[in-house]
Amino acid sequence: MLDHGAAPPVTPQPESERPRPGNRLMRRKPVEQLVAEGGHGEGGSLRRSLGMWQLTMISIGATLGTGIFVVLGEATPLAGPAVAISFVIAGLTALFSALSYAELAGSIPVSGSSYSYSYATMGEIVAWICGWCLILEYGVSVAAVAVGWGEYLNELLDGILGVTIPQTVSAPLGEGGYINLPALVVIMLAMVFLMGGAKESARVNTIMVVVKIATLVLFCAIGFLGIKAGNYTPLAPLGVTGISAAAATLFFSYIGFDAASTAGEEAKNPKRDLPRAIMLSLLIVTVLYCLVALIAVGAMPWQDFEGTEAALAQIMKDVTGHSFWGVVLAAGAVVAIASVVFAVLYGQTRILFAMARDGLVPKVFAKVDPRTGTPRANTLIVSVFCALLAATIPLGELANATSIGTLFAFALVNVAVIILRYTRPDMSRTFRVALFPVTPILGFAFCAYMMYSLPGATWLVFGGWMAAGLVFYFGYGMRRSRLATAEK
Repeated sequence: MLDHGAAPPVTPQPESERPRPGNRLMRRKPVEQLVAEGGHGEGGSLRRSLGMWQLTMISIGATLGTGIFVVLGEATPLAGPAVAISFVIAGLTALFSALSYAELAGSIPVSGSSYSYSYATMGEIVAWICGWCLILEYGVSVAAVAVGWGEYLNELLDGILGVTIPQTVSAPLGEGGYINLPALVVIMLAMVFLMGGAKESARVNTIMVVVKIATLVLFCAIGFLGIKAGNYTPLAPLGVTGISAAAATLFFSYIGFDAASTAGEEAKNPKRDLPRAIMLSLLIVTVLYCLVALIAVGAMPWQDFEGTEAALAQIMKDVTGHSFWGVVLAAGAVVAIASVVFAVLYGQTRILFAMARDGLVPKVFAKVDPRTGTPRANTLIVSVFCALLAATIPLGELANATSIGTLFAFALVNVAVIILRYTRPDMSRTFRVALFPVTPILGFAFCAYMMYSLPGATWLVFGGWMAAGLVFYFGYGMRRSRLATAEK
């Protein structure tokens, strides 16, 4: 529940909670220190220029896009018409974690998102693991979203000019091509806008978000006319297992609602606005997802989704009998998916900014350009990495790898809320999770169940990523951590 009263000052951290030199892996960074360092990087500071509306648009921008425009086509063959139920399950999983995010974002308004929350509650090694998962979540998500952008760009070009980008340069290795050039291009365009400054970037993002919401509302209005009741039966042809598998895949659609929490050091009033932005964005996205999914499976037999690229545009053409509406939908999707790339790339750079400031990754990621107030070198490095990933790796593998990293990070956020409630009961909180501790426990349980539903190959990739992260931490981060150097 929101606390509208004046927030009391944060009480000093108890002696028992302060980092101890003898316990290097579990040393914690006090909340007061996290907040005090907020906004400051190497050579400059981030600028507080974002209001609640802009923060909400960042979260919607990072969430609403590929999940409904692209991944819906991959999840529907798994669940059948019950794919709408899969969206609800994935949304509930996100909701429980969103409540925990809202409480922590209002208490610890910094750029590091769940990485910083873990640092304050569970210690450095857990914070590193969480941060490493966030790099997987945001970095790979950018790449996965960019891959989906190319599919709708081809649909748009085909509708307007009657041409498409050759598969050799619009598909990665293993899918009939050599490089996904459209995916690379959209990430580079997002990079250019992000380097202009947070306020300027937020304006561009807001325009793109309005366009994609309007596009989905238009789809619902037209798609409703094509609904056939027979398409809803049988509701769950592949049973509960299919619904669960689709929900795990569709959780990718909710990745990004936490993007507002990465803007904690650029928000004008973070303690008030961050919790509101997180909850409002999740509500808007969930309603749109469920509505679009219900109409889509009603207008097209679920079996026809398999192998169909740009499914929503195809439905628009089938219902109206005119290619014009498919072109309109494809144009909206191109803008929508580009905005996801834009907002998620923003979140990735701010998380690395926080980790670099703590000394766990190289300092170049914390350098702030004094003219624009943005981490320009950070943005350049991350963009190039994500662009190369998007240009060479298929979408399906990227989506699953992103989901497992996100679920792990979300699980830790739910644990962090519980720990901080018991260790710092008097700390100022502008938002409190209702039904504590049941809600965060359910959030953790949902995340664990969704991780369990992911395929074994995804777990192997995740295990390899975690192993690489631990090697990096013990070889670099543990010794260069600012807490480590403070102990010497």
